[in-house]
Amino acid sequence: MRVRARSILSPAGAAIAVALVLSGCGGGDKKADAPAKADSEAPAKLAPLPKVAPADVKPLVGRWVGIRQDYFFFKPDGTGVWMKDKNTLWSGQAIPESKGRFRFSWQGGDPKSASYWGAEVSADGKKMTFAGTNQTYTKAKA
Repeated sequence: MRVRARSILSPAGAAIAVALVLSGCGGGDKKADAPAKADSEAPAKLAPLPKVAPADVKPLVGRWVGIRQDYFFFKPDGTGVWMKDKNTLWSGQAIPESKGRFRFSWQGGDPKSASYWGAEVSADGKKMTFAGTNQTYTKAKA
């Protein structure tokens, strides 16, 4: 009699694994944590975080819940976290780029360019799309 192996990786587990990879929580190798760069480019030096005015991040402030029960939470000073099952996937600063568009700090600095590590809030302020996973989050009721 042959025993068939079953996959023990659930869709939720796979989502968490993707989130951990995207958030740089894969280990202690700092080179692996840095955003991808072309081989010909020198390692990026991150700019210091800018001072963020509460009015600039007002559309982002609050709790944003995803379909996988992960969530982002942003304070009026622009600081935020991305959480899943009491685990912090990212914490840092939201940096305004344009109306409704924000990039997120990386390793304590400002990447100074638009990247997949940011979000866009819908015109009606009810949805936020995280570019890292292209997942849409819904604004939680206050």
